Amino acid sequence: MNIQIILNFSSSWKLVAELEALEQPANLLQNFQKEVLELLNLMKITTTSQITPTQNALTLKGGEDLSYDYMVIAMGAHLRFDKIKGALEALETSGVCSNYSPFHVEKHFQEVLTFKGGNAIYTYPNAPIKCAGAPQKACYITDSILRKRGVRDEAKLIYATSLNKIFGPESYIKPLEKVACEKEIEVKTRRNLIEVDSNSKTAIFEVLDVDGAPTGETESLEYSLLHIGPPCSAPKALRSSPFADKTGFMDVDGETLQSKRFPNVFGVGDCMNTPNAKTAASVSSHLKTIDKNLSQVMLGIKPKSKYDGYASCPLVVSRNSAILAEFNPQGTLETTPFNQKKPSRWAYSLKRHILPALYWNGLIKGYWNGPGTMRKFTRMFKSE
Repeated sequence: MNIQIILNFSSSWKLVAELEALEQPANLLQNFQKEVLELLNLMKITTTSQITPTQNALTLKGGEDLSYDYMVIAMGAHLRFDKIKGALEALETSGVCSNYSPFHVEKHFQEVLTFKGGNAIYTYPNAPIKCAGAPQKACYITDSILRKRGVRDEAKLIYATSLNKIFGPESYIKPLEKVACEKEIEVKTRRNLIEVDSNSKTAIFEVLDVDGAPTGETESLEYSLLHIGPPCSAPKALRSSPFADKTGFMDVDGETLQSKRFPNVFGVGDCMNTPNAKTAASVSSHLKTIDKNLSQVMLGIKPKSKYDGYASCPLVVSRNSAILAEFNPQGTLETTPFNQKKPSRWAYSLKRHILPALYWNGLIKGYWNGPGTMRKFTRMFKSE
């Protein structure tokens, strides 16, 4: 349920920092009212406070009870700045920002424009996160802007990630390490932000072992600019429901996306415990899967369609180039016949111009179910 009347193309918030090449944030809503409002008028615009799947019922925030025969849960993932001590307060102080929030993304742009020197730190949490490439994309774009302003020599850029490597999928690690090296960005691995002291402008990290567990050691870094990649969790109503696993996310079959406990319910998007990266590109393939499987279940047929784990992350690495990462938990799952591991202008143009239009005119209207069919064709021309 949890339907919001404003749909933000959140991937574009990550690019707002580069004003000359991008639209203003307000324009990213495009013609939302004209294009989507008619659809929303047909929906119940509210939030869910409790779900009782044993009775096929749910309770809305206002107290109204609803029943269902079948249900698709698409509640998304919530930003949990509150899990980092002092982060919510720090976001309201100078030097601290996050492109994950439409309330603070323009602040990031302004901070970069007025940055004079010191540590600029970009963090990645030891927790589920949506759009996992966003913190380092923000770091790369900041590098480009500081170079254009002529103050890059005064800055020390640090990408502090909880992972033991710069990026999850192996195929893109070396290209991204090369980008970071060329831009003189220090990559600190196994670092998880646990506290922000805005009075002393200090970011405190716990040091993790190779398995991602805390070692008991901490590291404190002073900052002039701190960009926070927040931990994410499932919404409270889902976390406290019988649909959730021990992590709080919806427990589904990783291929059919059907609830493991309640076969008349399916999941879609970031709220599920599937092993894929949480991206908008994943949702397109989710929709293709449940479109077939839900129809089959309604006819009393066992669902047969399988989600392939597809996710995509266009990693903007400069003012005019990007690496188009496409993958699933098993490895790369690329669509184009070009070398997607190499920074390119065409990948940046795709991110900048094509994907927002595809989102507004395709995905949210139900016309875009991912590039799977296209991939079958382009594989005939694929060359590394």
